[in-house]
Amino acid sequence: MTSIPNYVAGTWDIDPVHSDVSFIVRHMMVSKVRGRFEKVSGEIVTGESIEDSSVTATIDATSINTGNEQRDGHIKSADFFEVEKYPTWTFTSTGVVAKGDDLVLKGDLTIKGVTKPVELALEVNGFGPDAYGGTRAGFTATTTINRSDFGVDIAMPMDGGGVVVSEKVNVELEIQAVLRAA
Repeated sequence: MTSIPNYVAGTWDIDPVHSDVSFIVRHMMVSKVRGRFEKVSGEIVTGESIEDSSVTATIDATSINTGNEQRDGHIKSADFFEVEKYPTWTFTSTGVVAKGDDLVLKGDLTIKGVTKPVELALEVNGFGPDAYGGTRAGFTATTTINRSDFGVDIAMPMDGGGVVVSEKVNVELEIQAVLRAA
């Protein structure tokens, strides 16, 4: 693995103000709808090498925002996320592996009480000082999941074929983290 410039080993807290957890799903077979979760928290531990690192994160499923209040209400309902029963989702990493010049973050994702292994393409964006005397790190991660695998299995067929909401969901994470003081 190529060394990462200015790499810092340590324990980091996800900065929810400067992080973004979003998704893209095909709608009505003709376009894509984007949404995001406005509340995320977690811990990243960067090991002596990136492969020795770990992540635990929690997403507040009630914080979904697709830009449409009516749609958000439907997504929060038992038809989709059932947030009254499952208000949070979790991710716990099981490893970071190098595949050529690329990194893969492996872990267990739990949505609606269903835990499945996922692999995220991981990009380490950098490490550096912030304006407050601390240290920041940035990461990008992407994956594609099948919503039905996690119990989000509403069937909404369209007349003439196709579905209102696709099974495939692209997930994009832009994470900024703050190094904990020693």
